[in-house]
Amino acid sequence: MKKVLVLGAGLVSRPGVHYLLKQKNIQVTVASRTVSKAEVLVKGFPNGKAVQVNVENKDELTKLIKEHDIAISLLPWTHHLIVAELCIEHGKHMVTTSYVSPAMKALDEKVRAKNLLFLNEIGVDPGIDHMSAMKIIHEVEAEGGKVLHFYSYCGGLPAPKDNDNPFGYKFSWSPRGVVLASRNSAKYYENGKTIEVESKNLFANPEVEDIEGLGKFEVYPNRDSTPYKGDYNLKDALTVKRGTYRNIGWCETLRAIVNLGLVNETPVPAIKGSTFKKAMAYALQAKETDNLKELAAKKVGIPMNSKVIERMDWLGLFSDEVIPKADNLLDMLSDRMQEKLSFKEGEVDLLLLRHKFIVENKDKSKDLITSTLIDFGIPHGDSSMARTVSLPMAIATAMMADGRIEAIGVRIPNSKDIYEPVLAELENLNIKMVEKRSKM
Repeated sequence: MKKVLVLGAGLVSRPGVHYLLKQKNIQVTVASRTVSKAEVLVKGFPNGKAVQVNVENKDELTKLIKEHDIAISLLPWTHHLIVAELCIEHGKHMVTTSYVSPAMKALDEKVRAKNLLFLNEIGVDPGIDHMSAMKIIHEVEAEGGKVLHFYSYCGGLPAPKDNDNPFGYKFSWSPRGVVLASRNSAKYYENGKTIEVESKNLFANPEVEDIEGLGKFEVYPNRDSTPYKGDYNLKDALTVKRGTYRNIGWCETLRAIVNLGLVNETPVPAIKGSTFKKAMAYALQAKETDNLKELAAKKVGIPMNSKVIERMDWLGLFSDEVIPKADNLLDMLSDRMQEKLSFKEGEVDLLLLRHKFIVENKDKSKDLITSTLIDFGIPHGDSSMARTVSLPMAIATAMMADGRIEAIGVRIPNSKDIYEPVLAELENLNIKMVEKRSKM
């Protein structure tokens, strides 16, 4: 019987925890600062246990890690390193759904020396995207072909029937994380050139993609795509570009919000307990009595009667409502967005992931290959975001517990021994990429 420790009981944890609890050879401990959240997750499962933990208390965390074989960190990424170091010290495997940070990557030698596996990026994006892309890349290579252009776009959105607010968005994961991501710069390869996008221009030139059966979506570039040329062995690729799907209008609105300075997390004592109007006046370096909508529009170079200003007004950013608890502009914005852009009971989300490959075949002909995941949440049940993030993690963890993964080191799921069985099991759980191939 293998013992698995799950650190964190947040929005995406339930499907994965329940998958592990249904395995006959695994005992699961869910540890959370709020123990009631963990208790709900393990209720009804004799092989499940809930405990309270303060991850900043190293002694508490050490004791838990020592008692288990595999530690899953569903904590904010800032805590992953301390978990990783304790896992190395006590000889335990580790799993996360987060991107591999440089600090995590630097642990590879120590992890290998202990014959351990630290499997990261085993969620949806990153995760299912890696696995489904590598499946096609390896198939193309096996046929003697090569990938010339590779695009990979993903987004978590409200299902069309529940898309009923001016932003075209609802939160299925951390609102602060979504808002913070708006400060990222981006970098990718396109037609043989390296393209760099400053954070202030992240939303400046979105592409528009038409997804059959769903309609049109905006796409903006996602972080630094350039390492994936090596990670995916795309040695012949002229284009390697990853992006994020959003509904039409999101990019122009977020661009204005970023350029107004509303994603600044510097504490501003005057904001707490103040009004949104006063906070906007502060951001605009204006008086509360000024026409703030006009000044905001002017600052970002858009008409005052634009949809962008309408959306900000709908959010309440120019109102006399009191800011409940935030003491900085970023938290003011993310708290308000969470309040106004939330899923109501029974509403469902949409997870949209698509790869596009332009490949040159052995006979020099060219094909377009698409691989698409369209997945909806379950009404009154798990969201698609929760399922697609935590089920790959749980499947891989169960494989590690069974000794079915022999890899060691700090890894992502880009090898056949990991992606083939994980994708096959996801298909059994009705999470499936649909592939199409056509001549160009």
